[in-house]
Amino acid sequence: MMTPQRTVVRRAPGKLFVAGEYAVVEAGNPAILVAVDRHVTVTVSGSGSGSGSGGAGVVISSDLGPQRVRRQWHDGRLGEDGQYGEDGEQRGRGGLPHVVSAIEVVGRLLAERGLATPALSVSVSSRLHEHGTKFGLGSSGAVTVATVAAVASFCGLELSPDTRFRLAVLATAEIDARASGGDLAASTWGGWIAYQAPDRAAVLDLARRRGVEEALRVPWPGFEVRRLPPPQGLSLEVGWTGTPASTASLVAGLDRRAWRGGASHQRFVKSTTDCVRAAIAALEQADPQALLEQIRCARRELARLDDAVGLGIFTTELTALCDAAEAVGGAAKPSGAGGGDCGIALLDAEASPAIAHLRQRWATAGVRHLPIRPTMERNEE
Repeated sequence: MMTPQRTVVRRAPGKLFVAGEYAVVEAGNPAILVAVDRHVTVTVSGSGSGSGSGGAGVVISSDLGPQRVRRQWHDGRLGEDGQYGEDGEQRGRGGLPHVVSAIEVVGRLLAERGLATPALSVSVSSRLHEHGTKFGLGSSGAVTVATVAAVASFCGLELSPDTRFRLAVLATAEIDARASGGDLAASTWGGWIAYQAPDRAAVLDLARRRGVEEALRVPWPGFEVRRLPPPQGLSLEVGWTGTPASTASLVAGLDRRAWRGGASHQRFVKSTTDCVRAAIAALEQADPQALLEQIRCARRELARLDDAVGLGIFTTELTALCDAAEAVGGAAKPSGAGGGDCGIALLDAEASPAIAHLRQRWATAGVRHLPIRPTMERNEE
C-alpha cells in the first residue's frame, strides 16, 4: 500500500436529468443525463480522530452542517459516540449519510485487501446548494462520488472510473437501493451520457455475501454508460422553482400506489424508453429538431404518469417553466423526479431574444434562472 498523502482534494460535478426519469429506476432502462459546472469538493487529510475499538476514527465536517462530527469504526461501520446499543446495532446514520456510507465502502475494500483504514479528516464543500438549500442538481450523488475518490486516493488506492462508480453505487444502495445511480454516473464520467442502471439490490446483496472486491470484479447485468455528443445548435437553460423536492420520497410514493407491474406502468416504461432511445439517436445524428421533439415527448410521458398516479410531479412553477419555453419555440420538462427542484429547456442557441424572453417569463412565474452550463469535466483520481 502506498503511504497516505497528507491532503487529497477531489471534486465531482452535479447533474441534470434530460430524459428517462422514473423508468430508469428499473434495471436496464435508459436515461440521458448531463453533468453541470457546479461541484461538490471533498478534502481528506490525516488529522482525524484517534483509534477506537474498530481502528482509527473519522472526523467529518461540511459547509452544510453547523459542526464537526467525530465517528468511530465499529465492526466495519462508522457511528457517533453513543450511537450503538448494547447489542452493537447502529441506531442511526446521523447527518451526511452519503459521506459516511462512501467512507465505509472504501473501508470495507481496504479491509478485504488486508489494509487498515487510517485516521481521516473529511471536509465537504458544496456549490450545489445555496444557504443550505439544494437546487436538485444531484448533490447526494456528487458527494458520494467525490468522497469515494478522495478517501480511496488518500489511502493509496488507484481506481478506474468504473470502479469508483461501482463503489459509489454500493455506498448509495446501503441508504436507498431504489436510487438509480444516474447521478453517480454523470458525476463520474461528466458530459452528456446515456445510462442504464444495474440491479442495485442484487449487487448490494453480492457485496454483502461475497465481498466488495467480488462485486467490483464481476459484470453487472443491465448496467451501461456511454458518452454522448452535446446537442448541436441548442442552448440548455435551467430554471429553479424555489422549492426543494425529495426524489426518494417521490419514487417511494410511486411504489406505494401499487402502480408498478400494471398496464399503465408497462406503457409508461415502453413509451419513455422509446423516447429516450430516439433522443439518443438525435444527439448522435446532430439533429436538434428531433431532439426537441423527444424532450416534448418526455414531458408528455411524465404528465401522463402524474395524471395516472397523482404524485405531484408537475408543480405550478414547473408547468409555467415548460409552457414558457414552448411559447418561444423551445422544448422543456422537469429535470429529475419533479415536485419542485429544477426544470430544463432547450432553445435555438442563436435566438437571443427568445432566450431573454424565456428568462423574463420565468421570473414572472417565480422561476429563477440558474447560470449553469454542461461540463465535460469528470471526477478524476
